[in-house]
Amino acid sequence: MSPARQLLLLGAGHAHVHVLSQMAQSPWAGAQVTLIAPYDRQLYSGMVPGFVAGHYALEDCVIPLEPLVRRSGIRWIQRNVRGMDASAQTVTLDDGSVLRYDWLSINTGPVQNRALIEQSMPGAREHALFIRPIEAFGVHWPKVVEMAQTKPLRIAVIGAGAAGIELAMAVRKRLPQSAITLLCGDTPLGAGYAEGVQGRIKAALLRRKITLLPESAAGVRPGEVVLSRGGTLACDVPLMATGAQAPAWLLTSGLGLDALGFVAVDACQRSTSHPQVFAAGDVSTRTDRTLARSGVYAVRAGPALSMNLAATLAGQPLAEHQPPEKTLNLISCGDRYAIASWGKHSAEGHWVWWLKDWIDRRFLRRYRDSAS
Repeated sequence: MSPARQLLLLGAGHAHVHVLSQMAQSPWAGAQVTLIAPYDRQLYSGMVPGFVAGHYALEDCVIPLEPLVRRSGIRWIQRNVRGMDASAQTVTLDDGSVLRYDWLSINTGPVQNRALIEQSMPGAREHALFIRPIEAFGVHWPKVVEMAQTKPLRIAVIGAGAAGIELAMAVRKRLPQSAITLLCGDTPLGAGYAEGVQGRIKAALLRRKITLLPESAAGVRPGEVVLSRGGTLACDVPLMATGAQAPAWLLTSGLGLDALGFVAVDACQRSTSHPQVFAAGDVSTRTDRTLARSGVYAVRAGPALSMNLAATLAGQPLAEHQPPEKTLNLISCGDRYAIASWGKHSAEGHWVWWLKDWIDRRFLRRYRDSAS
């Protein structure tokens, strides 16, 4: 008998969690499926600001993978990926083992390339607290809270994208006696949002007495952040909330990539260079249209990816993924208050936070219920 055909799932990002939930309900035929993911749970990024602020315990924000894997009947290897050869259709793990695949799906989630960041920000690798991998951040953040119980801290949030903005306000809620500075750099605060939303974000930060510094970090040293214009900022805890990078191993994979090193995919979330490879969420870029890599897009990519992987195994035609032009974005402000953005429209208030809380809890409950 010929060996079973192999489908490898690299990573346990939001899209792959949806794939696992579908297989848990009805196992797929046509291939042996293997999940490669180092952690035994997925920490939902949308609830991390609430965890930082103290609204949620860490366990409130996680989707356990083991029950999903057990119900789906697939194999699970708890390792990181070290390399990939798209031509040979192989993946190399961090223990040196090599796995061959017939089909591959990549959904590893966003990463912060420490080596790359270190080049532009010397000392960051040793002295900063990175928010990625998010599972490690979840372990280290309580240690910062313990430090703040002995003295007020000087905290610098490096990176003023959506993650940095939410993180700064969450830290303010949890550590009210600490000094919080958000390093905004040259990019407009809330870039990518409508002008009205940008105004709401800035006002929310200032109301919470968060210092907005229009500088970038050029280095990190014990007790201070080196600024791009030559000065320094006294800092006890630098929080690294810069934008995500593509995994370094993609550069030598042989896959077609965009200018930033993310996997180039078509409307079916399939590699433009190797049709047996799929990629979804933050690790990929659609070539047929401009789509930002964001948590909202990653969550919405799951059902389409699941459908197309199942169709591939069954030898059926694929369907194009058509995400909506506008999505609802909810920006938490730390103190059970949030800002809503829908295209050019926006609103804010405590009711927006309760809406976000309801949506986030419903998302987790959906996948927890799939595993029970």
